[in-house]
Amino acid sequence: MHVARLQPSDAKQYRELMLQAYEFATDAFTSTANERAAEPEAFWVKRIADPTGLSAALGAFDGQALVGTVALECSTKPKIRHKGLVIGMYTSPSVRGKGIGRALLDAIVSEARAREDLLVLTLTVTEGNEPAINLYRSVGFETFGIEPMAIRTSSGFKAKVHMALRLQPSETAA
Repeated sequence: MHVARLQPSDAKQYRELMLQAYEFATDAFTSTANERAAEPEAFWVKRIADPTGLSAALGAFDGQALVGTVALECSTKPKIRHKGLVIGMYTSPSVRGKGIGRALLDAIVSEARAREDLLVLTLTVTEGNEPAINLYRSVGFETFGIEPMAIRTSSGFKAKVHMALRLQPSETAA
């Protein structure tokens, strides 16, 4: 297994993996499989190979097969340029428990730390997803809030846990 930055040529595999994620981990995402299946190829290419360089997507490969992914989104807005958002974290059920999620998370944190303008990473995770929450905590993410009724699921409303990881020491950080 190896982790690498996704390229436009990976768009088809990335789309397939994320559609699997939206289908089998429905409570983890705010988008649905049907919504994302309707997206054109350009959406998927931009998500993994943003021409502005603001976003980055990484993939975990088992041989040539994409088995996990995570992405980082950053903003051009001056007031929030210091924050990065971790999105689309997913590993195929067949490879869970093999350290792939941790490898992806470590790699995206390293990617973020290499960007001098980023001071903090944020993410959300559905309340009750203890394996994901524990993974994020293991690399230093801390909970800073819980958004009640954040998503409507087939079993009712679920909250989202908001987490953050400081990347760079800052004298002005509050």
